[in-house]
Amino acid sequence: MNFRVPNIIRKLYPSDVLWEIESPSSIYLTFDDGPHPVVTPWVLQQLKKFNARATFFCLGKNVEQYPETYQMILDAGHKVGNHTYSHQKGFKMSTPRYLEDVSFASNFIQSELFRPPYGQINFSQIKRLSQLYRIVMWTVMSRDYSLYVDGPTCFRNATKDVGPGAIIGFHDSLKSFDNLKYALPRVLEYFTDKHFNLSSIEL
Repeated sequence: MNFRVPNIIRKLYPSDVLWEIESPSSIYLTFDDGPHPVVTPWVLQQLKKFNARATFFCLGKNVEQYPETYQMILDAGHKVGNHTYSHQKGFKMSTPRYLEDVSFASNFIQSELFRPPYGQINFSQIKRLSQLYRIVMWTVMSRDYSLYVDGPTCFRNATKDVGPGAIIGFHDSLKSFDNLKYALPRVLEYFTDKHFNLSSIEL
């Protein structure tokens, strides 16, 4: 079963928090927690095979450590977003400390998009960050990072009952790589065969 946030939970958030995008023909693949010097280039190769564009929500600490890999994302024409500097959980941090971490990441990631790690962000943090960013969640999460999910399940999570405008969450991280190697090429083929555009998030 994919990780789809129930509509009743979505409605608790401000209307400018993005869960999906109104589109008749596009699917939006997203990748969190990179860049990684092995996984991210592999992801970029897969996307290129299908002429697909995606959005990479990067950690500032990883961009600082792997600037060449980050530049590869930009050079390939994909979109990037801020994912904090150090993968902080918003529910466990004060708003000033959380904003400081996001701000520090912005030294390395120039973007108007932000995704909170784990989807954890409180209303005070949303209010402040919405002045600077469009906050992007997801329609479905593949759960590629989970030890309890295998490649075929990851594929099903990313495709079952998924329609136009959906934002699908993956991770270009080492712990997700085994599931990603199975699922991502099949996901790209699946949506291409259904004549969807695989697009980056452009606001």
